[in-house]
Amino acid sequence: MTSPQPQPVDLTLLPVGTRPGDAEPAGCGDGCACGAGDGAADGQATLDALECGLDPGLAAELAADGLDPVQVEDIAHLAIEEDLDQGTDITTVATVPEDAVAAGDLTAREAGTVAGLRVVEAVLSVVATEEFEVERHVADGDRVAPGQVLLTVTARTRDLLTGERSALNLLCRLSGIATATRAWADALAGTRARVRDTRKTTPGLRALEKYAVRCGGGVNHRMSLSDAALIKDNHIVAAGGVAEAFRRVREEFPGVPVEVEVDRLDQIEPVLAEGADLILLDNLTPAQTAEAVRLVAGRAALESSGRLTLATARAYADAGVDYLAVGALTHSAPILDIGLDLKAR
Repeated sequence: MTSPQPQPVDLTLLPVGTRPGDAEPAGCGDGCACGAGDGAADGQATLDALECGLDPGLAAELAADGLDPVQVEDIAHLAIEEDLDQGTDITTVATVPEDAVAAGDLTAREAGTVAGLRVVEAVLSVVATEEFEVERHVADGDRVAPGQVLLTVTARTRDLLTGERSALNLLCRLSGIATATRAWADALAGTRARVRDTRKTTPGLRALEKYAVRCGGGVNHRMSLSDAALIKDNHIVAAGGVAEAFRRVREEFPGVPVEVEVDRLDQIEPVLAEGADLILLDNLTPAQTAEAVRLVAGRAALESSGRLTLATARAYADAGVDYLAVGALTHSAPILDIGLDLKAR
């Protein structure tokens, strides 16, 4: 694999412990994702929650990846502030001169698929006390080998060491999800089926974890309960039947996509008669799944869920479903081991 030529990137910074509303944000200006410098009507930002204090270029890249720069900045602040706990990095302050500067390589310790490099830049930028430089050696979604350098960061040594764990926690977590997803995507290669995630995500990190799924070659299901209807067993019990549950959704939220879970083949025709857009086949065998595909005959999209493993993924895909729903992509993915190594100066 040929890696792109490393390019130095200068970032403007928001000091840790400050909020964008405390003062004029250092990173806002023309091109910032908050819109504050883009001539928004009456001076209103295009993102309402907070003004974005990240570097404008970085904020734009996060937005292009489908991430909210304000949310990423909030997560970065939360991670750093949790680690400092309103105090200071005792070990680093005691052992590292205040004016020391260092370069550090974020290096893969094992093979995998990387995700979250721009998130790392955001985390380090909120702890850094001066402008710093990054050299990007790979991109999110790239497969990486053990020993491969992903990102080189030059900044004050204290800042690098204080932000190291928070940055790596997120990077290793997201890269682990991307790596797990890539294994499923590889198993389904050549079929019509795509692996997709569920809402079984870490509270507060859903957008990042679902981004990591995309980096690994998967697709996203619902981002939230308000995106679409998914009628499952408990909804059916509460409504008094699958047809009644479906009718109630259609009456209350006309035009919203409706997915219905079934766990028996005889439930399929009634669901189709109601007009389901997608049918979730729960805990069916590959043979039963193939029969479901025959019964549906293209009248709705089909998704398999439950009893799915990498060993059986191909059998379900070959049965003809459109999606395999795999909660384990986010709730059980091991981290990808990545470290930060300071370079000798």
